[in-house]
Amino acid sequence: MKSSLVRRGGLLAAVVASVVLAGATPASAAPGDGSAYGVDVNVTLLGQPAVKVGPLAAANTAGPTTNTLASANAAGILTAGVITTEAKRDDNSGAVTAKATTADVGLPLLKAALGTVGVKTVEAVCTATQEGVKGSSTLADAKLGSIGAVDANPAPNTQIKVAIGLVNVATIILNEQIKNADGSLTVNAIHVKLLGGVVGALGSGDVIVSSATCGPAAPPMPLASGAGLWIGLGLLGAIALPVGTRIYRRRAAQA
Repeated sequence: MKSSLVRRGGLLAAVVASVVLAGATPASAAPGDGSAYGVDVNVTLLGQPAVKVGPLAAANTAGPTTNTLASANAAGILTAGVITTEAKRDDNSGAVTAKATTADVGLPLLKAALGTVGVKTVEAVCTATQEGVKGSSTLADAKLGSIGAVDANPAPNTQIKVAIGLVNVATIILNEQIKNADGSLTVNAIHVKLLGGVVGALGSGDVIVSSATCGPAAPPMPLASGAGLWIGLGLLGAIALPVGTRIYRRRAAQA
C-alpha cells in the first residue's frame, strides 16, 4: 500500500510539473481582436436597385493589419477621398488599437433634405486594455447642410433627425458606440439610417463612414513567470501536500 501511494504521489507531482512547464510558452490565452473599415453602404433608394458597397479598406488584427484606398464612390449616395485603416495588437500586453480615417466625405444621399453635406476628415478610434475598452470619433470641418457645423468630437450616440417637410426620413448618428455581447466595442464615426416605410421616405438601409471595433483585451499570462508561476506553484502545493500528508500518516500508523 505504501509503495502504491508513493507512486501515486509521484505521478501527481509529475503531472503538475508538466503543467508548469507547458505554461512556459508565451501565449496561454489569445489576446483580443480588432478590426476597422472606411465605408460600408447597404441601401435601397425608392425606385432603384439595392446598392451594396464595402466594407472598404478593411483591416484586422489577423491581417492585413493596415489598408489604404485612394477613393470611394457610391453614385448618388456617398463620395470619399483617401481611406486609411489599421488594427493592431500588442502581443506582450494584449492591448488592441483599431482606427479608420476617411477623407473628403460627401453625402449626396441627404442633399434633398439638408443640402450639401461634407466632412473634411472622419475618424473612428477604439482601444482595448486591461482597464477596459473605449472609443472616440473625430469629425474635422463637418458641415451638415441646413443643420450647420457640428462638434468635432461629438458625444457618444449623438442623434440628428433628418426630415423632408414634416416627415422624418433618416437619422444621422455621430460617434455611434455599440457594446457588443462578446464585450467588444464598435465605434461608427458616422451612421446614416434611412427610415423606409414612411410616406416621402428616401429609401431604407444604412451608410457607415469610418468604423473601428476592439476587444476585449485578453493578454497571455505565461505560467512559468510572474503571476502565472505563483498560480502554478499554488496548484502544486494544493495537490501535493495532501498526498504527502497521507503517506506520512500511513507510516506513523504502521510504526
